Amino acid sequence: MNDAPSILEMMASFFAIDDYPFDRNVTNDNLLHFLSTPSLGRIWLIQQDDVIVGYIVLAFGFSFEYLGRDAFIDELFVKEEFRDKGIGTRAMSFVEQQAKLLQVKTIHLEVERHNVKGNRIYSNRQYTDNGRLLLTKRLTEKP
Repeated sequence: MNDAPSILEMMASFFAIDDYPFDRNVTNDNLLHFLSTPSLGRIWLIQQDDVIVGYIVLAFGFSFEYLGRDAFIDELFVKEEFRDKGIGTRAMSFVEQQAKLLQVKTIHLEVERHNVKGNRIYSNRQYTDNGRLLLTKRLTEKP
Protein backbone atom coordinates (compact mmCIF):
# COMPACT_ATOMS: atom_id res chain seq x y z
CA MET A 1 0.00 0.00 0.00
CA ASN A 2 2.93 2.35 0.54
CA ASP A 3 3.56 2.17 -3.22
CA ALA A 4 0.08 3.52 -4.00
CA PRO A 5 1.19 7.17 -4.47
CA SER A 6 3.87 6.11 -6.96
CA ILE A 7 1.43 3.86 -8.83
CA LEU A 8 -1.19 6.63 -8.89
CA GLU A 9 1.30 9.06 -10.48
CA MET A 10 2.16 6.51 -13.16
CA MET A 11 -1.55 5.85 -13.75
CA ALA A 12 -2.07 9.56 -14.38
CA SER A 13 0.71 9.42 -16.99
CA PHE A 14 -0.74 6.25 -18.52
CA PHE A 15 -4.21 7.79 -18.87
CA ALA A 16 -2.73 10.96 -20.38
CA ILE A 17 -1.12 9.04 -23.27
CA ASP A 18 -4.49 8.63 -25.01
CA ASP A 19 -6.28 11.42 -23.16
CA TYR A 20 -8.45 9.04 -21.13
CA PRO A 21 -10.49 10.74 -18.41
CA PHE A 22 -8.68 10.56 -15.08
CA ASP A 23 -10.17 11.41 -11.71
CA ARG A 24 -7.38 11.21 -9.16
CA ASN A 25 -9.69 10.66 -6.17
CA VAL A 26 -11.76 7.91 -7.81
CA THR A 27 -8.65 6.19 -9.17
CA ASN A 28 -6.95 6.38 -5.78
CA ASP A 29 -9.99 4.82 -4.07
CA ASN A 30 -10.12 2.07 -6.72
CA LEU A 31 -6.38 1.47 -6.44
CA LEU A 32 -6.52 1.12 -2.65
CA HIS A 33 -9.50 -1.25 -2.95
CA PHE A 34 -7.72 -3.34 -5.59
CA LEU A 35 -4.51 -3.51 -3.53
CA SER A 36 -6.39 -4.63 -0.43
CA THR A 37 -8.52 -7.27 -2.22
CA PRO A 38 -6.31 -10.07 -3.59
CA SER A 39 -9.28 -11.84 -5.20
CA LEU A 40 -9.48 -8.98 -7.73
CA GLY A 41 -6.00 -9.46 -9.14
CA ARG A 42 -2.45 -8.22 -8.77
CA ILE A 43 -0.38 -5.12 -9.46
CA TRP A 44 3.37 -5.46 -9.84
CA LEU A 45 5.87 -2.64 -9.92
CA ILE A 46 8.41 -2.85 -12.71
CA GLN A 47 11.90 -2.03 -11.52
CA GLN A 48 15.27 -1.61 -13.11
CA ASP A 49 18.35 -1.15 -10.92
CA ASP A 50 16.10 -0.52 -7.88
CA VAL A 51 14.28 2.29 -9.72
CA ILE A 52 10.52 2.01 -10.28
CA VAL A 53 10.06 2.36 -14.04
CA GLY A 54 6.47 1.16 -14.49
CA TYR A 55 3.71 -1.15 -13.39
CA ILE A 56 1.45 -3.88 -14.72
CA VAL A 57 -2.07 -4.84 -13.60
CA LEU A 58 -3.59 -8.32 -13.91
CA ALA A 59 -7.33 -8.30 -13.11
CA PHE A 60 -9.07 -11.64 -12.54
CA GLY A 61 -12.27 -12.86 -14.12
CA PHE A 62 -13.94 -16.18 -14.87
CA SER A 63 -14.97 -17.70 -18.18
CA PHE A 64 -16.61 -21.00 -19.03
CA GLU A 65 -15.39 -20.61 -22.60
CA TYR A 66 -11.81 -20.21 -21.42
CA LEU A 67 -12.09 -23.08 -18.89
CA GLY A 68 -12.13 -21.19 -15.62
CA ARG A 69 -10.15 -18.32 -14.21
CA ASP A 70 -9.10 -15.85 -16.83
CA ALA A 71 -7.43 -12.50 -16.42
CA PHE A 72 -7.13 -9.19 -18.18
CA ILE A 73 -3.90 -7.25 -18.41
CA ASP A 74 -5.68 -4.04 -17.57
CA GLU A 75 -2.67 -1.75 -17.70
CA LEU A 76 0.98 -2.01 -18.65
CA PHE A 77 2.93 1.20 -18.27
CA VAL A 78 6.64 1.92 -18.64
CA LYS A 79 7.91 5.45 -18.06
CA GLU A 80 8.90 7.11 -21.31
CA GLU A 81 12.61 7.36 -20.55
CA PHE A 82 12.76 3.58 -19.99
CA ARG A 83 10.91 2.47 -23.12
CA ASP A 84 12.51 0.59 -26.01
CA LYS A 85 14.79 -1.37 -23.66
CA GLY A 86 12.85 -4.66 -23.52
CA ILE A 87 11.29 -3.85 -20.15
CA GLY A 88 7.70 -4.31 -21.36
CA THR A 89 8.56 -7.66 -22.91
CA ARG A 90 10.20 -8.84 -19.67
CA ALA A 91 7.18 -7.62 -17.69
CA MET A 92 4.89 -9.63 -19.95
CA SER A 93 6.98 -12.78 -19.42
CA PHE A 94 6.87 -12.26 -15.67
CA VAL A 95 3.10 -11.73 -15.62
CA GLU A 96 2.47 -14.80 -17.77
CA GLN A 97 4.54 -16.92 -15.36
CA GLN A 98 2.73 -15.46 -12.36
CA ALA A 99 -0.65 -15.98 -14.03
CA LYS A 100 0.10 -19.69 -14.42
CA LEU A 101 0.98 -19.89 -10.72
CA LEU A 102 -2.31 -18.13 -9.96
CA GLN A 103 -4.17 -20.78 -12.01
CA VAL A 104 -5.15 -18.37 -14.78
CA LYS A 105 -6.08 -20.30 -17.92
CA THR A 106 -6.26 -17.40 -20.39
CA ILE A 107 -4.97 -13.83 -20.46
CA HIS A 108 -6.77 -11.11 -22.40
CA LEU A 109 -5.62 -7.58 -23.14
CA GLU A 110 -6.56 -4.64 -25.29
CA VAL A 111 -4.25 -2.29 -27.10
CA GLU A 112 -4.88 0.88 -29.05
CA ARG A 113 -4.59 0.31 -32.79
CA HIS A 114 -2.12 3.20 -33.11
CA ASN A 115 0.19 1.72 -30.43
CA VAL A 116 2.65 0.13 -32.85
CA LYS A 117 5.20 -0.86 -30.21
CA GLY A 118 2.58 -2.39 -27.94
CA ASN A 119 1.01 -4.31 -30.80
CA ARG A 120 4.42 -5.67 -31.77
CA ILE A 121 5.22 -6.79 -28.20
CA TYR A 122 1.88 -8.57 -27.88
CA SER A 123 1.90 -10.24 -31.27
CA ASN A 124 5.48 -11.43 -30.66
CA ARG A 125 4.17 -13.07 -27.47
CA GLN A 126 1.41 -14.87 -29.44
CA TYR A 127 -1.51 -12.64 -28.37
CA THR A 128 -3.95 -12.73 -31.27
CA ASP A 129 -7.06 -10.95 -32.42
CA ASN A 130 -9.91 -13.30 -31.59
CA GLY A 131 -12.06 -11.92 -34.40
CA ARG A 132 -14.50 -10.36 -31.96
CA LEU A 133 -15.20 -6.82 -30.92
CA LEU A 134 -14.68 -5.72 -27.35
CA LEU A 135 -17.92 -3.94 -26.50
CA THR A 136 -18.37 -1.82 -23.40
CA LYS A 137 -21.32 -0.43 -21.49
CA ARG A 138 -20.68 1.77 -18.47
CA LEU A 139 -23.12 1.21 -15.64
CA THR A 140 -21.94 4.32 -13.82
CA GLU A 141 -21.06 7.80 -14.95
CA LYS A 142 -17.59 8.47 -16.24
CA PRO A 143 -15.29 10.19 -13.72
